[in-house]
Amino acid sequence: MRLRELTPADAARCAELEKVLFAGETPWSEEIFRADFARPHTFYFGVEDAPAVAAAAAATETAAAETVAANENAPTADSVLVGYAGLAMLGPVADPEWEILTIGVDPAAQRRGVARAMMDNICHIADRTDSPVFLEVRVGNDPALRLYEAYGFIYTGIRRNYYQPSGADAHTMVRPRSSERQ
Repeated sequence: MRLRELTPADAARCAELEKVLFAGETPWSEEIFRADFARPHTFYFGVEDAPAVAAAAAATETAAAETVAANENAPTADSVLVGYAGLAMLGPVADPEWEILTIGVDPAAQRRGVARAMMDNICHIADRTDSPVFLEVRVGNDPALRLYEAYGFIYTGIRRNYYQPSGADAHTMVRPRSSERQ
């Protein structure tokens, strides 16, 4: 597996995954991803994996690939994007807050460390700036809730009718600044 920054060339794959992951809601389109990639103070990154490795992991329920942080943004010819995340910096640059805009993992690659690789990156960014991270997560998405709790996120409230058109509620959560965590 390889973690890398996403480019506009990744927008179609992100939208494809959104349709699967957020079926029955309002998944982001390729155009929305492209526009968001271009916004200042937003950062998108993802995890790519070789198709053969991803297929083998799905078949055997094990992951043999090593996560590698890479500075190169271009996808490799023999890889497929299996996870994506968007992060926005809010507030003044000297004292920012971060918000997870979206995060998703291909169902065939779930429970293989893809979300953890992205969360490690998000938390590293926030800790380097001693900043809190905010997110919304669907009520009932227990695997995601457990993941966020493992990274130190705490519940702050409920947003009623957050997801449309279903009207599903969302938990609001925050991971406090590193200087505020015990």
